[in-house]
Amino acid sequence: MPTAIVTGGARGLGRVYCLALAGDGFDIVVADLLDTAQAVDEITAGGGRAVGWHTDVSSAAGTEALAAAAAGAFGTIDVLINNAAYYSQITRSPFHEVSLQDWDRAFEVNVRGAWLMSCAVYPYMKQQGSGKIINISSTTCFKGTVGFPHYVVSKTALIGLTRCLAEELGPDGITVNTVSPDLIPNPSLRPSDAASDEFVVAGRAMKRTQVPEDMVGTILYLAGPGSDFVTGQNLVVNGGAFYQ
Repeated sequence: MPTAIVTGGARGLGRVYCLALAGDGFDIVVADLLDTAQAVDEITAGGGRAVGWHTDVSSAAGTEALAAAAAGAFGTIDVLINNAAYYSQITRSPFHEVSLQDWDRAFEVNVRGAWLMSCAVYPYMKQQGSGKIINISSTTCFKGTVGFPHYVVSKTALIGLTRCLAEELGPDGITVNTVSPDLIPNPSLRPSDAASDEFVVAGRAMKRTQVPEDMVGTILYLAGPGSDFVTGQNLVVNGGAFYQ
């Protein structure tokens, strides 16, 4: 069975990706700073195979240990989803009031984390001559959303990283793509999401709230054989809020 690593897999979008990939026949490595036990239990209760791994993706040693553990548990690393993000902790503020600590942490997790994870899995994917790296960005990159400059810029950098890696890793049979969701509200983490969602929905062709399950089809496509000749691309999943 193929193996997928999902960073930030313990809750939210990451948990949905883990469950969907498990349902599609993948062995899952749930990687997170948070407790992964619940996500692992959900997968195994459904008949899948999964292990949890506690890691900070901004740590080189941590990402290397994660990749080694994944290969040790299941034999291969076929898919990496760079989903871990510094977002829910961010306080919305004008660009000139963003703290240096917040700015740096956004880039440590959102950019350095994706780069380090890609570096960590690369030797395993290169050896087997195949692999899929999927970076999770955001439609805020194209909107220039006010109040989150560090988040927006870091997620924009992910698209550049995707293009660089796609060029470099293509000869090794490894595809690298980005998926950019629109606002998927989580009021329990960010109470302001409810009000923002009303505004976002009004601008969509599909007049409804985006939910995590809306991402599943695109993730499974990029993780599966149907996308073997697709690389360096950014797939926007936004209900027609704008057209790229």
